[in-house]
Amino acid sequence: MPHDWVRRPDGAPERSGALRPSWAAGDAPLAELHLWPYRSLPRRGMAAFLAATCAFAAVPLVGALGTPVLWWVLPFVALVVGGLWLALGRSYRDGETIEVLRLWSDRVELIRHDPRRADRHWTANPFWIRVVDHATGGPVPHYLTLAGGPREVEIGAFLPEDERIALAEELRRAFALAR
Repeated sequence: MPHDWVRRPDGAPERSGALRPSWAAGDAPLAELHLWPYRSLPRRGMAAFLAATCAFAAVPLVGALGTPVLWWVLPFVALVVGGLWLALGRSYRDGETIEVLRLWSDRVELIRHDPRRADRHWTANPFWIRVVDHATGGPVPHYLTLAGGPREVEIGAFLPEDERIALAEELRRAFALAR
């Protein structure tokens, strides 16, 4: 499952935070959630796939050994293997995206780390946050957003549909406990 509660919300906070903000005092968050894209092919699988591609591409080249045809076909085979290697490498770099949600009794912080962009931050008061499940009309089915701060932000758009539905319920429970 490509999301993990590092610290699971287990109850109401000890202090209400009315006198001083708990996050500003350096208190640990009540809950912390990490989200990342699903990886269907691990790094070892990528190496095995590229090795198998090279092996299968070499089979027709055996018949062309010692002929000038080999030199006409070989650059195209190298181009295919090189293109696959570059595309899979790009896919792995894109998969390094991670979203971190930290929840205190008086503050919610969402940070999105993307490989080729600056980190994006969003903060709000958990009392005002609503978890909005856009069942239709979003870029993906059951598109999740958090509304209640200065703007509405997406969360977990890279997760599969069933996990976004489950995540919406988990987030609603966590925000209810923080209130």
